[in-house]
Amino acid sequence: MADATLSGVLARLAELDDPKIRAVNENHGDDHSVNLGKLRALAKELKAQPDLARELWQTGDTNARLLALLVARPKQFDRDELDAMLREAGKPKVQDWLLANIVKKSRCAEELRVAWFDDPDPVVASAGWALTVDRVAKKPDGLDLPGLLDVIETEMKAAPERLQWAMNHCLAQIGIENPGLRARAIGIGERLGVLEDYPTPPNCTSPYAPVWIAEMVKRQA
Repeated sequence: MADATLSGVLARLAELDDPKIRAVNENHGDDHSVNLGKLRALAKELKAQPDLARELWQTGDTNARLLALLVARPKQFDRDELDAMLREAGKPKVQDWLLANIVKKSRCAEELRVAWFDDPDPVVASAGWALTVDRVAKKPDGLDLPGLLDVIETEMKAAPERLQWAMNHCLAQIGIENPGLRARAIGIGERLGVLEDYPTPPNCTSPYAPVWIAEMVKRQA
């Protein structure tokens, strides 16, 4: 690309800005206004650029931060930097991409999972639960799965939205991955009824844990 300076990249983002995309995303608590496919194409052009990633993040702009997370290297951030970035991420999409593209690939992932899990800020705690979902799916040894179900059963119903979603995902993942705990996970989901009435488009899996578990187990079979 012709101009990979901060000003040049911000100018490219401004060219890609689409007010209609922003309007749709604002209904879901986000404010990015660049088509994500075009954002990924721009990141592919730029390739990995750690210094530019830091500059883009520091602008505070959601589009710039999403791009930063695509051109950053996970190993460039230490534990305290990642903690600060999560706390200032602001928008759900930025938090999700920070976890998926940087934190999960970082050497600090497990340390942060433990630190965030019980954080008094429910958005930060939701990140701890999201990392726990990843552990349940890929590396469950050492996790107290029955204990996690205890916490979910006690706290999920009244949890704030993002934390509730992350807990619900963990509930479903435990049920999907662990036949011995499946009946209990389904029972918790049925008793709590979290997301039971969530509108689900045709050909999509409901986030209601009992249905989600049953569908994924069926696919695995």
